[in-house]
Amino acid sequence: MENSTSTQQLLEIYYNGFAKKEGWEQVISDDFRFIGGDMTKSAPAVGKAAYIEVIKRFSRAFKAMRVKEMIVDGENACVIGNYDFIFPNGTSINGDVAEIWKAKNGKLDSLTIFFDTLTFDRNIPK
Repeated sequence: MENSTSTQQLLEIYYNGFAKKEGWEQVISDDFRFIGGDMTKSAPAVGKAAYIEVIKRFSRAFKAMRVKEMIVDGENACVIGNYDFIFPNGTSINGDVAEIWKAKNGKLDSLTIFFDTLTFDRNIPK
């Protein structure tokens, strides 16, 4: 149960900071692995710095986010995040993102996300 509580606490810190767009980085491991945003690329972005760069792009598009559902099982978790997007072209949408997490050694160690990449790519410049 302790691992479950620890993972949940890490996720709460992450999402509280992520919603404010600050302070979430503190719970990310240095060798963090991220997969998502492009279904044609299965190789992860590796490292905390690489993930921060991914989030810089993503953060420009979302104006608000909230956790809709969180399931934690030991060091594994699934979160459904709900996001309000406003794209540079003026398009506004609300969408859910499925986020699969793994924690390790007291940090969030990996994330794989699933969402509507086509809508995202059509509305935000690269």
